[in-house]
Formats: sequence, C-alpha cells, structure tokens
Amino acid sequence: MEADNLQREQEFHDDWAASIDPAQVLVEATWTAATSPERQWMLQQLGDLRGRRVLDLGCGAGEGACWFALQGAEVVASDLSPAFLDLVQRVAAHHGVTVTTVLGNAGEIELEEGSFDVVYAANVLHHVPDLRQTLDTCHKLLKPGGWLITMDPLRHNPVIEIYRGLATAVRTVDEAPLDIKVLDDFRQRFSQVRYECFWFFTLWIFLQFFLIERVHPSKERYWIKIYSEHQRLTPLYRRLARLDRWFLRRFPWFKRWCWNLAVAAQK
Repeated sequence: MEADNLQREQEFHDDWAASIDPAQVLVEATWTAATSPERQWMLQQLGDLRGRRVLDLGCGAGEGACWFALQGAEVVASDLSPAFLDLVQRVAAHHGVTVTTVLGNAGEIELEEGSFDVVYAANVLHHVPDLRQTLDTCHKLLKPGGWLITMDPLRHNPVIEIYRGLATAVRTVDEAPLDIKVLDDFRQRFSQVRYECFWFFTLWIFLQFFLIERVHPSKERYWIKIYSEHQRLTPLYRRLARLDRWFLRRFPWFKRWCWNLAVAAQK
C-alpha cells in the first residue's frame, strides 16, 4: 500500500513539474509577499542562514532551496520526483545559485545523520505515508540544536474541506491534511517546539477567488495564485490579517480552524 502511495505521488509530481517554466517559479514572492505569512514566520525562527547547511525535504519546484541558497546557505534539495529535481536545477541556474539534489522519499532519505543545521519541509507531512517515521528521519538528520521547520494544511476548517473536494485535479488522492494534535508528535521528539497557525478570516480571499472571480480550484492552484497576484491582494490581505491576529490572540482555541500550521522544532 505504501509503495502504491509513493508511486502515485511521484507520477503526479512528475507530471506537474513538466508543466512548469523555471523562469516562472516564484522564489522571491514565496518568501517576501505579504500573502506568505507562514514563511516570514519561519525566517524569524531561523535568523541568519549564511554558512548553514540546509535540507529542503520534498523540495518541489525549489522555491525554498533556491531562496536559502540566495541567503548564503549550503543547500541540499530532495524529492520523490526526478522531474522536480531536474526543475530545481534549472531554477537554481536561473537564479545563479548552486543546489545539490538527492532523489528519495521523505521518510527514508539516505543522507548523513547529524549533518544539517536546518531541515525545511513545506507541504510535505500531509503527503507522507508515515508521518512519525518522517519526523524521526528529520530528527536524525539534524545536528544537535538544529531546527526542523515545517508548514502544512490543517484538516479542521469546513471551508477548506469543501475547497479540497473541488480541487481534485491539483491535489493527490493520498494526501491527508494534519490534525492539530500532530503537535504532540513533534513534542515527543524535539526539545523545543514553537508553532503558529495562519489564514482564518484571511481565507475570505479563497472565497473571493471562487465566488466572485469564478476561478475553479481544479483549474488554478489557489496557493500559487496568492503569491503570483500578491500585489493586488496585499491591501485586502493585510486588513483581514489584522483581524486574524486580534481574534486569534483572544481566542487561541480557534487556531485549529486556520488553513495552515507552521512548526519550528529544535533538536
């Protein structure tokens, strides 16, 4: 069953990678747009990346790997998809940086234990067949004091569940958004765990895409659209984000109904 899962994931991501122009991969916007609060939070946790060894686990198109290299890190990018690894090399060349690529699935990647300052896994944990095994692998790969940085969608918000039901052409059949209780799995393995949740009232932007702009979620990936169109979306996003911050500070138990969970866990 696990082998079938991995095969489906590889084929889906190989097909997706083949459709992407490396010059159009949104490396800078993914990290600097106002509509990317998760990654800005991640960077606050990490600080200066110069000279640090970073693994981009499940690297996709390389938005993370290339950004880290631009910040002066020594970067290894791994993925289950050979086509994505080829794309990462072309994206890196486009940005004038060097990224080492390694083929393998996230739970069994064959790299030297204790050799990374940072393991970055964005939108990975909800795709892996065995989440706990993947966390154990990340722990082994980190140096003492190193950081695992992750972000993934949560499963609790009914609006997002409807969106996922509609977005069948742009997501894999095996993915499983996380329960907020996944934080317990981090705490069992890491000495320090910080987390934040993002997109509560700000999810109105997804509703705007669907209800007003009539963009079907199986025709266009909303999570890319928020970066590619961040300039026009930023004024609305910032107003809603202020409401998010005010509301979630006062009623933190509503965080489980956000779209994304970001975690910073120290070995």
